[in-house]
Amino acid sequence: MVLPTPLQAFSGMPKASATTEKQTIVDGEKMTGAEALVRSLEDLDVKDVFGVPGGAILPVYDSIKDDTKFRFVLMRHEQAAGHAAEGYALTTGQVGVCIVTSGPGATNMITPIADANMDSVPLVVITGQVGVNAIGTDAFQEADIVGATYPVVKHSYLVTRAQDIPRVLAEAHYIARSGRPGPVVVDLTKTAQTGEMYYSWPQRMILPGYNPTTKAHGRVISDAAKLFAQSYRPVLYVGGGAVRSNASAEVAELAEVTGAPIVTTLPARGIVPNSNPKALGMLGMHGTVAATAAAQRCDLLVAIGARFDDRVTGKLDAFAPGARVIHIDIDPAEIGKNRAPDVPIVGDVSTVLNDLIPEIKRSQAIGGKPNLKPWWDELNRLREEYAIDYDQPCDKPTDGSLAPQWVIKQLSDHADPSTIWVSDVGQHQMWSAQLIDFEKPHSWISSGGLGTMGFGLPAAIGASVGSQRDFKGRKPVWLIAGDGSFQMTSEELTTAFLDHAPVKIAIINNSVYGMVRQWQTLFFEQHYSQTNLADGDSKEGGEFFDVPDFVKLAEAYGCVGLRAFTEDEAIDAINKANEINDRPVLIDFRVWKDAMVWPMVAAGASNNEVAYRPGTQPLLHKGVDDGDQA
Repeated sequence: MVLPTPLQAFSGMPKASATTEKQTIVDGEKMTGAEALVRSLEDLDVKDVFGVPGGAILPVYDSIKDDTKFRFVLMRHEQAAGHAAEGYALTTGQVGVCIVTSGPGATNMITPIADANMDSVPLVVITGQVGVNAIGTDAFQEADIVGATYPVVKHSYLVTRAQDIPRVLAEAHYIARSGRPGPVVVDLTKTAQTGEMYYSWPQRMILPGYNPTTKAHGRVISDAAKLFAQSYRPVLYVGGGAVRSNASAEVAELAEVTGAPIVTTLPARGIVPNSNPKALGMLGMHGTVAATAAAQRCDLLVAIGARFDDRVTGKLDAFAPGARVIHIDIDPAEIGKNRAPDVPIVGDVSTVLNDLIPEIKRSQAIGGKPNLKPWWDELNRLREEYAIDYDQPCDKPTDGSLAPQWVIKQLSDHADPSTIWVSDVGQHQMWSAQLIDFEKPHSWISSGGLGTMGFGLPAAIGASVGSQRDFKGRKPVWLIAGDGSFQMTSEELTTAFLDHAPVKIAIINNSVYGMVRQWQTLFFEQHYSQTNLADGDSKEGGEFFDVPDFVKLAEAYGCVGLRAFTEDEAIDAINKANEINDRPVLIDFRVWKDAMVWPMVAAGASNNEVAYRPGTQPLLHKGVDDGDQA
């Protein structure tokens, strides 16, 4: 039996006329539902809202006045509004809010909602909906956004009464930011927007059964401390949940107290400074050999706000085969989902670590510390022998263009230490995660779990708006994008210019879909099907075919456009970009299309099969099964 979607179910119910519905709550200020929504956002202390207007949400937009307390940032596409809200949330630590219309406006939001859900980003997404009596009639721009987003949303509401709006907004904002953060959809019928209600604040939330666990219960803290006391090869496997919990100091202290190395997932880059001697870098598909080896060869794996993603684990049953597991996560659904833990700990990462560290110290005071010197000797050898570098002969461009890895390293070396780095998705994302010198937490924003191309520019705009709001613009924003990913949301250059978001944009232009081409090279016999973008591709006579011409495109949107073919031109362009802070700057770096991201673990392979370069697999031992190696 196929169950109806929420909107289908609602459409089958008898509906009271909006004009005849009796108002029983008379305490408070009389206003429309649309006015109540704006007032609720103000009372929630929302400072910035992103969106695009449309017919079914016009009453709300009509209620946004010149004296409204939040700033509205008009985007050019609804998907971009969602990604901008994500960038804003990750920069400020606040809930990102966007307002879009019904139908295609709402469905365009599905990708950022799914992205935020995968990466635990707090969003409140307000969508317009047709009037109550039109639901289920296939009215103009009607779409069941509650049903459509059900698999990828933390919670959702279909609001049919004006009086419910303040309570729903209060609940949505709380749900989005509490527990494991995530997106909440508020689908607002036109009936609710135009209906009259009586406004009061604060609102009493009605959330039976929603009570996120933040503090660990039972004996799990002491059990975890005992495993540390018994471990001679521990590793801290740190994910995005630690970032969301603002647990940078706690992770660093745990590593210092236990002597354990730190390996991170992609979203957790920068959780501790790269200069921290305990930090081995990112692990997994494109992680460092030392970090991947640490996870594979450890006897205690401490997962901290991480979810055992396939890009981290490789072949799951071959991941950390000899390890006992402590898993710390605020979401109980993640515990045991992919790997059964020996000690499961449900709670907020920061809170749990603040309880765990004193317990470990007490244990050490009684029984001493395990000797980790042999462990570190092994890891330091791997760290030195197989460092992330691109100085091998196979890394050198053969066509006279720039090496993309060199460009990204130069961007990092010449940047302000407080820079917020935003990346789109592709090869440049991996190179950025590997090569940027992260010394401060909350300095890295990228689409991790969903891998959304087009995320970069709008997220950078949101980050820039957040930087201006919370840091008086003292944190510059650099976006590193590919020519392919950039073209998916390039229209937002308008927003960047008009809303005074002085984003600095580095386009790593290899004229192809680089990561797809890399896989085609390695696994599909160099059959480069539909990956040539031809933008900046060389032609006979040394001329270039520019479609688009990114410099002209930037200038058309009021931005500064620069181009670099040589290393000297690249350094000069980077220096110029760092000096311009009153408008967006775009640099078109012409780079080698055949550059590859190394190290690499092939999809579905064991992490022990990591290739440092073609033909070099330092974690493999002849005659030993890859799932059983020490």
